[in-house]
Parts: sequence; structure tokens; C-alpha cells
Amino acid sequence: MDQDRSVLIVGAGMAGLAAASRLSGGGVSVSLIEARNRIGGRVFTMQDPASGAAVDLGAEFIHGKPPETLDRLEKAGVGITEVEGQSWCVTDRRLQPCNFFGQIESILEKMDDSRPDESFLSFLQREFPNPEGDPGLESVKQRALGYVTGFNAADPALVGVHWLVQGMRAEARIEGDRAFRAKGGYKSLLDIFQKELVSANVTVHTGTVVEAIQWKPGRAEITAHSAQQRLTFFSPRVLITVPLAVLQAPAGQEGAVRFSPSLPEEKLRALKKLEMGKVMRIVLCFRHRFWDTISPPGQNSSLSDMSFLLSQDEWFPTWWTTAPEKLPIITGWAPFRAGERLSGQERSFVMAHSLQSLGTLLSVDPQKLEGELDSVYFHDWQADPYSRGVYSYGKAGSDGAQAALAAPIENTLFFAGEAADTNGNNGTVHGAMASGYRAAAEILNRLS
Repeated sequence: MDQDRSVLIVGAGMAGLAAASRLSGGGVSVSLIEARNRIGGRVFTMQDPASGAAVDLGAEFIHGKPPETLDRLEKAGVGITEVEGQSWCVTDRRLQPCNFFGQIESILEKMDDSRPDESFLSFLQREFPNPEGDPGLESVKQRALGYVTGFNAADPALVGVHWLVQGMRAEARIEGDRAFRAKGGYKSLLDIFQKELVSANVTVHTGTVVEAIQWKPGRAEITAHSAQQRLTFFSPRVLITVPLAVLQAPAGQEGAVRFSPSLPEEKLRALKKLEMGKVMRIVLCFRHRFWDTISPPGQNSSLSDMSFLLSQDEWFPTWWTTAPEKLPIITGWAPFRAGERLSGQERSFVMAHSLQSLGTLLSVDPQKLEGELDSVYFHDWQADPYSRGVYSYGKAGSDGAQAALAAPIENTLFFAGEAADTNGNNGTVHGAMASGYRAAAEILNRLS
């Protein structure tokens, strides 16, 4: 191996795979070190045997039309389907078409990143005081809180207005109000990367947990272990793509990486300004689409075209179907506090609360729903030591934190991952990939 043109990449998630693709294409010898026994990181697709459908337990949606994901999928001939259908809401125990999106948008549009930064909760209380207790205004404020909490998996008392505004601008550039799915789920994208890695002779060490990175300018030594042995890797350059919460994990905990010498103070300050969101999602596969025959009182249509089901439920406030595809599958989303309460619990506990939530929202006996179940899928990302959460967000006062996290150190340590995306696309697959491409370009520029 030519050590002068070699790179070790820690983490074979989407950022690591994108960087490996770009670097190997530029004539660099690349090795990937991945703690899990699979590639993909927080992209994790299974196949339901009964329906044959792809079940994404991590990332599922393609948000907007980002070239990072769509260009690769379209070039490979992978089918792309836009998410369509009707959104239904449960308000005061009544199931009806959602009609509050415009009100939420009017609240979000008042966020201003030219003002001093503050948390979203602080902004909401300051900009929309309700001293007289107007129930209509209070309802809209709660919906806005639910939107920020649900979409960003964020604590509204922590997430910064500046970060939210930058994310909204990034979404607008790629038609982020639209959503798509790839045929075969995100596994289709992983398969594309897998073929590229094999073709480029990229070595992938799966089931290999990095414990420590000892470094000095121009040289890094990685200590790791697998189930069989302890391993040591050497390279003049290391690209670190592990999730934010893994970088934040205290030394000695499973999955944590120890740096010697420690990371510079500027990078440590950046890590403190970012937070990892929490969500528990569950995919319920039924024998048939029972909601097709449900006609809410006072409504002229059934739920056969339902795409999203939104509520203020304390366990699973958000659900979605596979619309426009008519599969007997529905996914529950439990963000923030609900996700915290569900994390670490037994499978039966999570399943019972999901069925109780869905049954209550649709006025169906949860026991009947359980009898119609064919299979259930979920992955506890918070309890997973190699993720410790779902995706990142910026706290109030986090301006510049992503750029500081992304900055290379002494032409030796480089950083990528969705938390290190500097274009406002944190928390997305395309943001992770863009960060990988950015880091690869930094390395290639130094080698040229």
C-alpha cells in the first residue's frame, strides 16, 4: 500500500461510503473500518417476507430533490416514487383532514436569524404570547412545537432558531417540501456503493470497533478490536465519520473513540453546541390494509388514501403509510420525550404502546390490531452504542459549530457525517453524503 496516498475511514455510513467512492476514484488507497457487521450506519433496510416490501428502520425518505442521492439512484435505474396521499389529523378526539399547515408555516416564517439566537421554545413564547389563554392560538403553538419536535427529533427548549432557519433555506433550494422513496428502500443506494467499493478494491473491515486514535501531524495509529482479535492500523490521514453522539461519548463507554492527543478545544466547543435527536420508530406490517374501510364520522371519504396521521398522542404522535403504494404497512414515529421513554424497553412494551396509540387514533380495538399483525420491526438507535441517537441538530448559539466540527486537523484528521454538513442539511442522507464528498475533496486537494 502506498502510505503517502492512503486514507483510513472510520465509519461505513453514508458519509464514509461517499468519501470512499470519491477518494478511490481519485486514485487513493482507502480502507473503511466499521463497528457494525454491515455497512450503511443509520441506513438500515430489511425486507418483509410476507409483502416483499423494503422496510427502512433508519432513514427512509429522500427529502426534496438532492443531487447527492437522486443522481446516483437515477443513473443506476432505481425507481423513485413521490410520497402522495392525504394527511389526517386527530384533534379533540376527532379524525379529520389536516388544515393547520398554513398556520404552522406562518409561525416558522417569523423566525429570523438576523436576531440574536434563541431556542425555538423561547422564540415561540416571545413572539406569540398568549396572556388571555386563547385556545386557538395555543393549539397552533402546540402544533408548531410538535412539528419541530417531530421533524427534527429535537428538544424545542434546546434547538436553535438560527439552525432551523438555515435548514429551511437548505430545504427550499431542493424542493424540500416534497418527499420521495427509492424502490427497494435505501438499500438500493447501499448496493450502488457496495458495487463501487468492490470495483475499486476498497477494503471494508466490518465488525471492527475503533477504540483509540493516536496521532501527530502526518501519522495516525488506530487501535481497534473485532470479535477475534485486537487490530492496529496506520495511515498518514484518517477520516472520522462516526455519528455526533459517538464523538461526544465519554471515554471508556462502548463505541467511544479516544483521541491522543485530545481534539483541539475549538472542536470540543463545537461538539458541546450540537445535540443528537431521539426517536423510536416502529413498522407494523398487517395482513391487510384495515384503514381502507374506516370512514371517519362527518367525512365523505375513507382513509384509503391516507399518507400521514398526525396527533398529539404522548407515545406515537405521527404515523405514515407507504402511499401512494398500497401496502398493508404503517410506521409509527415517537420523537423526543416519547422516544426517550421507549428507548431501552422490551419489544413487547414498545409494541403494546404503538398498538394502543394507533388503535386509539383510529378508534380500533388494539387487540384486534394485534390479531391482524403479520410482523413488527424496529431498531433502538438511542441504545445502539454506534449511533446513540438518530440525527443531529444545532442548539441555540451553535452558529459555526458544524464548520468547526468539519475542519481538518493538521492535514491528518478529517471529519464528515451529517452533523458536519455545513450547508444546512444536517439530519439527512444527502447531507451526510455531501459532507463525505467535501472531506474527500479536502484530502484530494492536499494530495494534488
